Amino acid sequence: MAASSLYRTAPVGLKHQPDFINAVVELLTVLPAPTLLDQLFAIEERFGRQRSVKNAPRTLDLDLLLYGDELSQDPQLTLPHPRLHERAFVLAPLAEIAPSLSIPGQGFVGELLRNCTAQRIHRMPEVSA
Repeated sequence: MAASSLYRTAPVGLKHQPDFINAVVELLTVLPAPTLLDQLFAIEERFGRQRSVKNAPRTLDLDLLLYGDELSQDPQLTLPHPRLHERAFVLAPLAEIAPSLSIPGQGFVGELLRNCTAQRIHRMPEVSA
């Protein structure tokens, strides 16, 4: 339904690794949230993702950030994503496609992004096909 620009950001956690490229997309699906998450993990695996250590470099990392207004504290799936509200590399692309979105229990995307000023994030230039 919508896709943000690409953003280059410094790694969080293990600092001695290359910058990450981040983006956010909005999807329309009939899949329940747990099934959608399973499908995202399957896509990661097809692209060579291996889950060795937390925050390690990876070929692809697909997260389910929100699922409508659904709240979940399931061990397999927390909604909204538990650190969404404190990460500029998620909030900046999210603000691009949904600037007035409210994150349940946290606040509005734009307001939350303003609180992440110390995080280095750069919108990448558009590439024409």
